[in-house]
Amino acid sequence: MKRMTWFNVTSLTLGFAFLYLPMIILVIYSFNASKLVTVWAGFSTQWYGELLQNEAFLNAAWVTIKVAVVSSSIATVLGTMAAYVLVRGGRFMGRTLFSGMIYAPLVMPEVITGLSLLLLFIGIGLDRGVLTIVLAHTTFSMCYVSVVVSSRLVSFDRSLEEAALDLGSSPWEAFRLVTLPIIAPAVISGWLLAFTLSLDDLVIASFTAGPSATTLPIKIFSAVRLGVSPEINALSTIMIAIVTVGVITASLVSKRSSLRAQEETRAAERPAT
Repeated sequence: MKRMTWFNVTSLTLGFAFLYLPMIILVIYSFNASKLVTVWAGFSTQWYGELLQNEAFLNAAWVTIKVAVVSSSIATVLGTMAAYVLVRGGRFMGRTLFSGMIYAPLVMPEVITGLSLLLLFIGIGLDRGVLTIVLAHTTFSMCYVSVVVSSRLVSFDRSLEEAALDLGSSPWEAFRLVTLPIIAPAVISGWLLAFTLSLDDLVIASFTAGPSATTLPIKIFSAVRLGVSPEINALSTIMIAIVTVGVITASLVSKRSSLRAQEETRAAERPAT
């Protein structure tokens, strides 16, 4: 085991400080009583109360969550289907074009994607709103789901499906009862990734959103351009708290599942008496 040197400790400390110190300062100043975010005037939670009464932020948050849930769900279904076709479909006419279209949003600049979708919606006469944001987020997040699920399908033991087919299951039953439960962690991971990307998106949403639908990143960006307010600090603190709780919960569930799997493995390997 390598010893920690002063250089490693210093580099690690500076790296963590660069990443997390701004967040810590933001959380501290969200409890500032002053309207000036750079002047400390005592501890107060008034900005959290005013945030909960801010209809603009609440409406933007509701639109963001609604768009993220719907778009990530659709993207998960389409991305899983695309991954299954690419991995199990073998060689077929148009495979190269199909795979290129699936993975293109991974390398396409968001400005180009947003502008092309905007021109498409204008060309077909579709008014910009929640629907256009959902379609846009589904388009660029579907490829991420496809990559995650494809990596799991590549290492999947197909003999399990063949055994189910030999026992009388139809292809759909084999997929639903055998394949899908095994690749479920990858599907869930793809959904969470698509959900996170939708929550975080600003560029594409700014092209496809309309006056009737504004997402939370767009609202925050518009407010920051006029100056950072204590309400934005409070909103950012709430988002950091939600993410922290989610990460801790996911880590605990993953650890518990890993321990349970290890116990089952040891029980299976224990000789019968």
